[in-house]
Amino acid sequence: MPMIDMPLEELRKYQGINPRPKDFTQYWERAIAEMKSVDPNVELLISNFQVPYAECFDMYFTGVRGARIHVKHLRPKNASGKHPAVLIFHGYSSNAGDWSDKLAYAALGYSVFAMDCRGQGGQSEDAGGVKGNTLDGHIIRGLDDEADNLLFRHIFLDTAELADIALNMPDIDTDNVYAMGGSQGGALTLACASLEPRISKLAPTYPFLSDYKRVWDMDLAKDAYAELRQYFRLFDPTHQREEEIFTKLGYIDIQNLAERIRGKVLFATGLMDTICPPSTQFAVYNKINSEKEHIVYPDYGHEFLPELSDKVMQFFRK
Repeated sequence: MPMIDMPLEELRKYQGINPRPKDFTQYWERAIAEMKSVDPNVELLISNFQVPYAECFDMYFTGVRGARIHVKHLRPKNASGKHPAVLIFHGYSSNAGDWSDKLAYAALGYSVFAMDCRGQGGQSEDAGGVKGNTLDGHIIRGLDDEADNLLFRHIFLDTAELADIALNMPDIDTDNVYAMGGSQGGALTLACASLEPRISKLAPTYPFLSDYKRVWDMDLAKDAYAELRQYFRLFDPTHQREEEIFTKLGYIDIQNLAERIRGKVLFATGLMDTICPPSTQFAVYNKINSEKEHIVYPDYGHEFLPELSDKVMQFFRK
């Protein structure tokens, strides 16, 4: 079988190489406390898109640092009593997508919450206010500032705040709140379930934002990770700060959050993935301590994975 990474038997044992900051636990405890101090000020506006069996709303809430976050929210009309909910997170630089691609879950009687990441392709705000370079990507935004100002810290917190909003809605079954997404959406699915352990099931697909040092060592700091190479070329051309930089990135490395997950996990990886290398994904999966299943596609990369959407839906419905 062709390989772009380690053999599968090594991947199943791999634990990642990116440094974990010594104060990682305290960092995220402080972040969660900040999130909980924010009044979300939730607003629901009736959308122009409507269907007979669901109500569709543009939802807005306030995240950390005052940013207003946009969510496409669908609520089933004929659900009797409390019902499940699914949170959907999108890929890097994109947005929550069309209303129509969320209708299957609404038809099943689920509420749906699809979040626009702040400062990316949707309506959510990037409140700014960070020192240092902001060119070409969100991984490096805040890297020359205090670690509490890393942008992905705020985005991770947005996912947890959205989950808390959903869990506190009177018509939501709090035992059945799920999360899903691919690439950046896979990373945010994992971050959400790490920071909000009441997420009962999660389905991350080839997650981004993991084991940055491994990406670098594989010479794959390109495509979605290209900003890492650009940052070093512009701001640390002789790599005098390499250990410092990768250690700071460790605060927003999802492999370091994975042990906090309590929900059941359905994880999918393509072994030919050159965007988010398989080893970086296994570094996360191998640290998850809750009930989990890993679907491996030997011949697929960072692309459509056949039958996976059906498997995820059945996983949520069990």
